[in-house]
Amino acid sequence: MPAWPGSSAWSWANPPFAGSLDYESTDKDLLQVVKTKKTELLFLALFLRLLKPGGRAAVIVPDGVLFGSSKAHKALRRMLVEDHKLDGIVSMPSGVFRPYAGVSTAILLFTRTDSGGTDHVWFYDMQADGYSLDDKRNPLDAGKHESNNLPDVLARWQSRDAEAGRARTEQSFLVPKAEIAGNDYDLSINRYKQVVHAAVEYDPPQKILADLKALEAEIVRGWRS
Repeated sequence: MPAWPGSSAWSWANPPFAGSLDYESTDKDLLQVVKTKKTELLFLALFLRLLKPGGRAAVIVPDGVLFGSSKAHKALRRMLVEDHKLDGIVSMPSGVFRPYAGVSTAILLFTRTDSGGTDHVWFYDMQADGYSLDDKRNPLDAGKHESNNLPDVLARWQSRDAEAGRARTEQSFLVPKAEIAGNDYDLSINRYKQVVHAAVEYDPPQKILADLKALEAEIVRGWRS
């Protein structure tokens, strides 16, 4: 498999986004990792089984893997956080796989340790990948951050120690393991990202009513003329 940019020790892959298998058709060793019929979860279980201790992976998953409420979803997320080292999550916009699929996806970055090691998880809210997010996927200006976040993703990933001071309102930030565990191992970025809403000033009600009366009078004059 290709290497994750910046390190030859990383492998990456994307699983089937949706699917289901009968238990009878599923390898029993995988079912021992997580008992589920969902192919996207079985794929993650397969990665964990195939990786050697110390092996690292970047796996593209549908967003449902990050917040699904089934026992299998929660068990697999807990396993990544508690039994191995979950390094980071890159949330991607919903158009990156168009025209083939419009589902929202994310990249899970993790290391198999069999002994834990997660102390915090790095989140990045990727909003552009250098191409339009419609079915045409036309190339955009790769040198502008607003149309291509990928260079920034890589730069911040390689300098994660400097991310500790970033606020939750920024495009990337760190979340401590204890907070993730307290949220039932929910790994969706929206659970932790803080959105700053711009203050909107409205006219006083008296002025709004006066404006409406003036507008009504103007309409009446127009009818009579």
